[in-house]
Amino acid sequence: MNQGNPNPYEATPPSAVPVGQLGARPVFRPYVTYILIGICVGVYLLQLATQSLYGIDIPAAWGVKANDLIMQGQLWRIITPVFLHGSIFHIAFNMYALFYLGTTLERFYKHWRFLVLFLISGFAGNVISFMFSNYPSLGASTAIFGLLGAEGVLLYQNREIFGNIVRRALSQVIMIAVVNLIIGLSPGIDNWGHIGGLIGGTMFAWFGGPLFKRQGLFPPYTIEDVRRPREVIIAGVGVVGLFFFLAIAAMFLRSG
Repeated sequence: MNQGNPNPYEATPPSAVPVGQLGARPVFRPYVTYILIGICVGVYLLQLATQSLYGIDIPAAWGVKANDLIMQGQLWRIITPVFLHGSIFHIAFNMYALFYLGTTLERFYKHWRFLVLFLISGFAGNVISFMFSNYPSLGASTAIFGLLGAEGVLLYQNREIFGNIVRRALSQVIMIAVVNLIIGLSPGIDNWGHIGGLIGGTMFAWFGGPLFKRQGLFPPYTIEDVRRPREVIIAGVGVVGLFFFLAIAAMFLRSG
């Protein structure tokens, strides 16, 4: 996630561990990932067009995370920064990470739960950024860090299903997260947004992510997700509610 005024700096997004290679599965098309990438690219093209035609980046002007404007009631700025980017380098790396993480995770989460994970992660990241960073910021890396956290949870909670590869893959996830958070200490990078996205995505994944169990006494066994829809809903509402409360509390403290 980038912060700064007037020109945001680029943050290299976390790379991905190919979780999708951990188990055989039928052909699955990650439409939500493709749609999210399409939206981000489309919005960025609109940013370039308005900057060229009118001398102002209109989408960023109306959607960047800006604390003073959020305090004035423009609450949409807590989620819209996820779809905005500051440069071709910025969007290219974020979309690369989204493609890698999204196309693998969406296979396990399925379409709607993956979309919820992405949005909750972005929301949580921008709430924490609002609380602790006064700089304007934008970028999908808040949500991408949430996907990275969800990948780690998926590996850990389903380690019996995925087998021996889990320890190495989980180590990679942790290393990637740590390295990118260290990079996030550089000037111009909104590391609070990264931390918030990581926390939000991890929380939702822990309580609402796929939980696979082997079914059947004899082979061939089947693998089923035993996480009930009610648990997913409770997890989503709970995480959103928690971060919404934090946002309101931060607004109250700032207004005081």
